Amino acid sequence: MEEYKSLKIIQKSPNSLVYYLYLNRPTHLNALSRDFFTEFPKAISSLDQNPDVAVIILAGSGKHFCSGIDLHTLGDVFKETDAVDCGRKVERLRRHIKFLQEAITALECCRKPVIAAVHGACIGGAIDIITACDIRYCSTDAFFSVKEVDLAITADLGTLQRLPSIVGFGNAMELALTGRRFTGSEAKDLGLVSKLFTSKEALEEGVKVVAKEIAIKSPLAVIGTKAVLLRSRDLTVEQGLDYVATWNSGALLSDDLKEAISAHSQKRKPKFAKL
Repeated sequence: MEEYKSLKIIQKSPNSLVYYLYLNRPTHLNALSRDFFTEFPKAISSLDQNPDVAVIILAGSGKHFCSGIDLHTLGDVFKETDAVDCGRKVERLRRHIKFLQEAITALECCRKPVIAAVHGACIGGAIDIITACDIRYCSTDAFFSVKEVDLAITADLGTLQRLPSIVGFGNAMELALTGRRFTGSEAKDLGLVSKLFTSKEALEEGVKVVAKEIAIKSPLAVIGTKAVLLRSRDLTVEQGLDYVATWNSGALLSDDLKEAISAHSQKRKPKFAKL
């Protein structure tokens, strides 16, 4: 398995279909370095293409999930544009922002579901990351902030596009304009996270249970559910229904439906082929 500077991939149990992807710069509070933006989409793609992976748990090493983008990474952007004219500066900067965006969007492009397990700080760029995940949980020590406005930046890696559909437009506007810190309890009330756990240990155990439950389901049904929900988010109801009809016209021909019905009638757990 490939080694990364900013990440760590772990399969905690032999033969488990659940893999852990850790943000792994604990001495820097897992701040997002330049390496991260190159490595993250590669790591996500490698897990997506691995038939032994059914579910990915995204977590942070050390005391915090992620403190946001590393300020050195931001500084490097402007160093690269010093020696060129205004037009080229703008084009280069836009291209760089798109590169950063693609690293986060890799989470939605991944067929397999990604569960964010948040403890400690979840600041700025970390909100971009978790809003692109499929399910979010946190512990009571977690705290959040859409911090970019305090750094004189308009958040540009996905928070402003994804957060409103998760917590509602008005709530997203208030959080983004104030940049205020809010707790895990409020994140649960807002719907940013689905469940609040009493400790980091309880979070880890609870997320593992959920991931295992998803991992034993039909992989075609799981990836189809993710794909259809994401596509339907941007479609009318009629268009979404048409899309799922097309999807299922192919997916329902697999052996998974037969196996699910057979297992139910025989009162046993179904066994599905890997993707």
